[in-house]
Amino acid sequence: MSFRKLLILGVGNAQIDAIEYCREKGYEVAGCSYTDTDRGIPLLHHFRQVNICDTAGVVKFAEEFGADAIYSVGSDLAMPTVMEASEILGLPHFISSETARICHSKHLLREALGKDFDGNIDYISCSSLSEALTFSSFPGMMKPVDSQGQRGCYCVNSPDEIRKFFSASMEHSICKKVIIESYIDGPEISVNAYFQDGQLKFGLVSDRITFEEYPGGIIKKHRLPSSFADKNEQKAAIDLTIRIARKVGIDNGPCYCQIKLDHGHPVILEITPRLDGCHMWRLIRSYCGVDILNASFDHLLYGKSVLDEEVYLSDDEWILEFISEKTGAIVDKSKYDLSGAEYVRWYYDQDDPVKKLTGYIEKCGYAIWKKSS
Repeated sequence: MSFRKLLILGVGNAQIDAIEYCREKGYEVAGCSYTDTDRGIPLLHHFRQVNICDTAGVVKFAEEFGADAIYSVGSDLAMPTVMEASEILGLPHFISSETARICHSKHLLREALGKDFDGNIDYISCSSLSEALTFSSFPGMMKPVDSQGQRGCYCVNSPDEIRKFFSASMEHSICKKVIIESYIDGPEISVNAYFQDGQLKFGLVSDRITFEEYPGGIIKKHRLPSSFADKNEQKAAIDLTIRIARKVGIDNGPCYCQIKLDHGHPVILEITPRLDGCHMWRLIRSYCGVDILNASFDHLLYGKSVLDEEVYLSDDEWILEFISEKTGAIVDKSKYDLSGAEYVRWYYDQDDPVKKLTGYIEKCGYAIWKKSS
């Protein structure tokens, strides 16, 4: 089959990689978003203002556009709609809409894994303050069950702090539910993995370095190879990724895991059946030559066997570092010396005000650096 028309859900900074890839391949690209101000809109052939959570609206747009496939990268919100709309229209897709829904909802993922699953952690999910106040395994992490990008995440050390932050956390939840999980005080790593027909085709552990001064694990930079995890811990983290994928039904496509090491033992924070929202595919390609963005589209559209080559890991350290500013700041690119970077991408133009997402510090762009060994 010849694929020519792709519908991308979401047209913000995280999805621009996919939009640019599709255009480079010569596809006709449409996109939709709840807002008409996203930076990816000028790159599209067609745009319609449709909320990416509105499955009926997405199906209608896809039918009118004549989409050969629907996809998204970097968006938890998009994945259930991507899969459900593709099921309805008989379009190619990697996983079931039910699997996408489980991965998107933090409490459903914990429930699907089960309390006895090695790598799960203690948690409660709650719809009211009174339910939240039954949590007693302090410290804990309180967050909306269905948001993304560290919105509404708070570390709570007492019932008083649950009372203080409960409403702020709840306001970021679509289904009006929060989860409180046992806090793991250890280094954070990520696993970027790829599956085809239930088999792991690629898995790589990187360090996820966050801003310590802000709550919720707001990302600062990613590092390859990992310095936080030794070879045994990396093997255990990839094994955890495989076991979760099998448990929830991620048999095909990319997946991204956020993991913490609890005295060297990996425990899952989140898993999502998509490429991450931090452009890690570009860092990975620089580090070892593997292109998981290209693999995703080759696999989705044409069913190709992907990532079969032997992987040679670089001896150099590679870092993807976000250019970050406080919410509401005015972007001044002259402040940054990025002349030695291997790649730079800005999310804002000079003198643009920085929009509120986390409410603390926001991504304004990113740079990829190589540190020679």
